[in-house]
Amino acid sequence: MNGGDPGTGGNDARAMGHGRVYQASGDQHIIEHHHHGSEGGTGGAGGGAWSGLDSVRWPSVGRAPVVLRDRTGLMERLRAAVAPGAGGQVYVLHGLGGCGKTAVAYTLFQHATSEAGRIGLWVNASDTASLRTGMLAVAADRGAGDGELTAARSGLRAAADLVWDHLDRSDRPWLLVLDNADDPAVLRDGGWLRTSPRGTVLVTTRQAARHWWPGAELLQLGVLPKSDAAQVLCDLAPEAGTLEEAEAVAERLGRLPLALTLAGGFLAHQVIDPWTMAQYGANLDGGEGIDPIDLLDQGAQVAGDSDSRHLVSSTWQFSLNALERQGLPESVTLLRLLSCWSGDPLPLSLLSGLAIEEALPPRRVEVALRGLLDQSLTELAPGTVRCLRTHGVLLDSVSRDTPAEQRHRLVTAAARQLTAALPDVSERRRNDPVALLLAPHVTALLTRSAAWAEVGQQAVVAVAEAALRLVVALHRDSDYASALTVVRAAVDLAVPRLGADHPVTLRLRERLGRVLFRIGRFEESEALHREVLAERERTLGHDALDTLTSCLALVYPLQHLGGPAECMPFIRRALAGRTAALGAAHPLTLQARTFLLDVPTGAELAAEVDGGTELVEDCLRELGPDHPITVVSQVVHARALFHAGRPEAALTAAREAVAASGRLYGPDYPLSLNSRSLMSSVLHALGETAEAIEQGTAVVEGRTRTLGPTHPWTVEAEEFLAEYRAGA
Repeated sequence: MNGGDPGTGGNDARAMGHGRVYQASGDQHIIEHHHHGSEGGTGGAGGGAWSGLDSVRWPSVGRAPVVLRDRTGLMERLRAAVAPGAGGQVYVLHGLGGCGKTAVAYTLFQHATSEAGRIGLWVNASDTASLRTGMLAVAADRGAGDGELTAARSGLRAAADLVWDHLDRSDRPWLLVLDNADDPAVLRDGGWLRTSPRGTVLVTTRQAARHWWPGAELLQLGVLPKSDAAQVLCDLAPEAGTLEEAEAVAERLGRLPLALTLAGGFLAHQVIDPWTMAQYGANLDGGEGIDPIDLLDQGAQVAGDSDSRHLVSSTWQFSLNALERQGLPESVTLLRLLSCWSGDPLPLSLLSGLAIEEALPPRRVEVALRGLLDQSLTELAPGTVRCLRTHGVLLDSVSRDTPAEQRHRLVTAAARQLTAALPDVSERRRNDPVALLLAPHVTALLTRSAAWAEVGQQAVVAVAEAALRLVVALHRDSDYASALTVVRAAVDLAVPRLGADHPVTLRLRERLGRVLFRIGRFEESEALHREVLAERERTLGHDALDTLTSCLALVYPLQHLGGPAECMPFIRRALAGRTAALGAAHPLTLQARTFLLDVPTGAELAAEVDGGTELVEDCLRELGPDHPITVVSQVVHARALFHAGRPEAALTAAREAVAASGRLYGPDYPLSLNSRSLMSSVLHALGETAEAIEQGTAVVEGRTRTLGPTHPWTVEAEEFLAEYRAGA
């Protein structure tokens, strides 16, 4: 208000905001209180609407939980914190946005006020204005007078000191909840977070860094157990489906309380054509072209809750904004990169050597990751391999909102890191724990690449090559089911984006044929190998190395379907071509020679069997005793001797093959079981029935474990074993 003009005796004045102008003659003493609401408060037209707090004695939560599921141990600890005589302690409840921190605080608040005999005080601590308004309301509740409050609001008295002075002198014990304190600087600046012997403080926050909370007891909150997560859905939508169906939906949602609440709210409020839980789960996977994040957010809309903290599409933006304010835009880039992968445990080694141009230079990767950890956007997962774990719903939300112009660059970087972490296809490694952990991440990257039209061909090739490396690793580890899942997804991406005859597409299709053979689908394997061979002959030529590889790959199913006569032309063609291109001592040439002993029968086998000893010696000399091709040569040599009618020599060779394959691969590897199966047959032929049954039993058990009871090779092993037992 401007002072009046002394020369005229009049008053010129201007009101600011919600202020009012008073005009009077003579001396007047006017006191007026202005109560300022929290940031984002709504004032009505003409300034007549109330913008202050309505209550600090009631939790300001969007949706109170119907029942707090799980959290049993945590609630026991917190209830003890508000028991008679307890006080002087700060508890910090931290975790990912949407994990139910406010629901836990609400439940404790109800217990403290209804059963523990405490006054409950609830303050929104999400920003400075809300915190200051709420804490001054707490002071007023605890007896602060108008004059004290006016002095604090005008800066004549330290506001935090006033609040804590009255909290310390409270006539009743209290629980003070500081909710959504995701920016701890809001509490630290001004000294708002303190302790008092008269009460207990509970802070809810996404900020997990201990240095923000000196002297406090930190309590981490995660997702719900499977059964409790399913029960949340049943609490909200009891008519929508069975507990088993709810468990499936809960798993798809990663058991995150916010997502469960939204899903349950949606199911409970449908009117015209209600979905079952099973239908909802199917649509979460993209059924009928539905965006799963939009579908989840509809659960808030039907409940009339528009608070962005209660939407999966926006709740994590608060954390990302905080990282930007802290000068960590690289953390946002890193999270977008993580969204290219899966929510399964991600080996930390995958981030080694990471660089995404100027957006995430190598020197900033560590600090970017620390920012995500501090904001509870990811966490370190326990296990023998050091891993990160980021929630799948969070990753889906971040992926959806990733700017289009960044997607090609992110996919390229994600594929590059995966390729570096996976073994080269020429390496014969098995049981690589890191490689096996990467399967869901390669599959997720394939899905992202297929969904993002902005990803260019070069990046698609990089993703497909990473997938090929993984499939080979899974195949060599006998994990055929996982290999089949990954390679099908890779082929589905590569064919429409690169073409069926692109070199990397053909390699993936060939590997798919190999996996189909291993799981006993021989006809499908043969058909696919013939297609790939024809494409390679057309695009690469008859003598190209990849074409010759297709010849040998086709032999595997043909051996079971067409017999040796059909196989031999392909074997001789591959051997001649590899010898001419690579030389007689090359590993691939030696590999082709093993087929000459493994496939033929009768007179054709008799003509080749004497070359078996020479083949084994050549492999030992060129490759060493622990090379896979050397072990294969020992197995096929033993088999050739047996089928050529020389069982005594075959038994010695078979025992050597069993020892070599077991030493290199372990007892349940296909080559180990094949060599043991051969040895049992030789033993039976020599009349050593008891040992033949012992070895045959081990083969049946091993194949049942690795292939299942109905696989053709398991059934074959059982038939052999039954024959041995019948002759005992």
